[in-house]
Amino acid sequence: MLIFIASSLAILPLAKWMGDATEQLAVSFGEGVGGLLNATFGNAAELIIALAALRVGLYDVVKASIVGAIIGNVLLVLGAAMLAGGLCHEEQRFNAVAARSQATMLMLAAIALILPAYFQSAVGKTTQGLDRLSVSISVLLLLAYLLNLAFALVTHRALFAGSAELEEQKARSSKARPLSMLAGTTVGIAWMSEILVGTIEPATHEIGLSKVFVGVFVVAVIGNAVEHATAIFAAMKNRMDLSLSIAIGSSVQIALFVAPVLVLSSLFLGPRPMDLAFPAGLILLVLVSVLITAQVANDGRSDWLEGVQLLTIYLVLGVTLFFVPAQATGSHFP
Repeated sequence: MLIFIASSLAILPLAKWMGDATEQLAVSFGEGVGGLLNATFGNAAELIIALAALRVGLYDVVKASIVGAIIGNVLLVLGAAMLAGGLCHEEQRFNAVAARSQATMLMLAAIALILPAYFQSAVGKTTQGLDRLSVSISVLLLLAYLLNLAFALVTHRALFAGSAELEEQKARSSKARPLSMLAGTTVGIAWMSEILVGTIEPATHEIGLSKVFVGVFVVAVIGNAVEHATAIFAAMKNRMDLSLSIAIGSSVQIALFVAPVLVLSSLFLGPRPMDLAFPAGLILLVLVSVLITAQVANDGRSDWLEGVQLLTIYLVLGVTLFFVPAQATGSHFP
């Protein structure tokens, strides 16, 4: 138990340093590319943790951490950023076109998660068709994500331009130091995540929590530490375009890139292939989060009350899963 707590806390300063480095790169490259860089390196911690769990066959924890990362970014990270930014500024504006585009990609991901669960309920759990379906959907999601990057960064980059382009700081900023910091922190997180994953099983038994709660909230919150720090500080500086790019963009990357990569990696790393058939309860969490995110992103403005609303939904979901018994099994929760 002490090792689990110590390794979890050790990841947090590493994630903070990673966040500082990616924020410096955001200044150098601009809001859109900066948000993508932050989401990518921020999700590196979650991907490393998930790969470590994948190798030992903790697929229920992996699936729960994927869902936790998605809802954590759009409810916890975005909610905290809107609350912090709203307390500093009466009203904040952001690029509604870019936010709606990312919210639509999230909806695409939610639909892609529903269909394997429907397939499993229709034909049963033992069929090999589910593995082939999961691999096929994973390849399509990866293709959709790459096309989304091409749309946002190449063909329609102007639509995703932020309101704050810090030209003077761009000229003065150095890229070598933050890049080296990113490399070092990634190695440190990889080491700590190996230790963390090894303690998940005994820790959940000792404190009586379900694996779904640990995966959705504990592991995902630790992995989201990078997005927390950078998105909140960006919102306080009235850079809501960067905050939304980090929060929503990170969820899109988890759903369309990290999850498919984990499915494909399980073919080589895991004791058996991992499918995309998530339990119904986890799919419901994703749908709720996607719907509220689409609502928030629709008008191009935010205030502190919207942040409170997102955080309240996140806490309600957390309290609900907290009371799921550790021995709970079945099609609703792992």
